[in-house]
Amino acid sequence: MNGTRVDALGGQSGGTMANGDAPLLRVERVSKRFGNVTALEDVSMEVEAGKVTCLLGDNGAGKSTLVGILSGVHRPTSGRLLVDGREAVFGSPREALEAGIATVHQDLALIPLMSIWRNFFLGLEPTRGFGPFQRIDVKRCREIARENLAAMGIEVRDPDQPVGTLSGGERQAVAISRALYFGARVLILDEPTAALGVKQAGVVLRSIANARDRGVGVVFITHNPHHAYAVGDRFVVLKRGRLDAQYDREDVRVEELVRRMSGGEELERLSHELARLGDAATAATPEGGGG
Repeated sequence: MNGTRVDALGGQSGGTMANGDAPLLRVERVSKRFGNVTALEDVSMEVEAGKVTCLLGDNGAGKSTLVGILSGVHRPTSGRLLVDGREAVFGSPREALEAGIATVHQDLALIPLMSIWRNFFLGLEPTRGFGPFQRIDVKRCREIARENLAAMGIEVRDPDQPVGTLSGGERQAVAISRALYFGARVLILDEPTAALGVKQAGVVLRSIANARDRGVGVVFITHNPHHAYAVGDRFVVLKRGRLDAQYDREDVRVEELVRRMSGGEELERLSHELARLGDAATAATPEGGGG
């Protein structure tokens, strides 16, 4: 697949489009095969600035494969990606990141025993001094980490505390704010509310809404239709590697998303089949039969 690699995008985060009204990211008829296994087939979607696109689907639906393509881990077998209307080919996650596409995976890439501010930068710390006298500007690092987390609604008492002492939702906020600070325009969140309680999931959903309000295009991958509907502007449902449904928020209710996610039609057919089997078993039982 031929294409032009998109130049790295400097500066802080923001969703300004570089090519007229083109979406930040467009996926056009993308397929991915691993040998004889088709993981993704003919999937198209768009990610717009200042909107949350929710990617829904059961296990094996193809969500992880699509995330791998968007983040530069996999190259599509066919189809193409467009960033700001220009075709982009990513040879690695670093190239996707340079194009402004950041992915926060479930493991968060945080080091529990290191401080909050060290996790915020992880090798990209601002420095002061020159030549052999150059050193990390610890005071500035602490200030930046504290300010950016406060902007996400997380008040940090001590940026030197280990990040492992934070709650699950707060650790997600650290990873999200770090991605935004380093220039993410498209933020991909892979199951950020999985295994979180209601309160901590709320922290993550507020962080997603905060990113959206800052003009970032967010891709929110989740198994939970209720979480998706709380913040989503567009909903893409995958099923067995194919696009099963795609809705704008005003065109769908959460009940329909639940039905799509739970395989409502299949469950209904199964219920009818089980009812018929039950009726047949009842009819075959002799009246008054007993031991």
